[in-house]
Amino acid sequence: VQLQASGGGLAQAGGSLRLSCAASGRTLSVYTMGWFRQAPGKEREFVAAIRWYGGSTSTVYSDSVKGRFTISRENAKNTVNLQMNSLKPEDTAVYYCAGIPKRLISSMVTVSDSYADWGQGTQVTVSS
Repeated sequence: VQLQASGGGLAQAGGSLRLSCAASGRTLSVYTMGWFRQAPGKEREFVAAIRWYGGSTSTVYSDSVKGRFTISRENAKNTVNLQMNSLKPEDTAVYYCAGIPKRLISSMVTVSDSYADWGQGTQVTVSS
């Protein structure tokens, strides 16, 4: 599966941006898609993930973005959006989407090595 990330850019603190990640190919009935980010000089960190299995969907967020970011899947499509509100300068990073065609257990969702497919990074810059 190929992942194509889009969105990002520059925003002021308190503003909003939206990232999207589209997975190529036929509609995936079981998939976990996550967003990770990496700031300069820092390790890649988990941001949010969404899992879908048949008609069920579940989401997971890191504590640092909970309540500010929302991850969602477009209806029956292989596209996931990450709506980022109340942005902070510390949200500045390169954001990567990642996926795997299975429903990861909660303890593995936040681990980057759990994912097989990766999109290209997209830059998010938040100015103070």
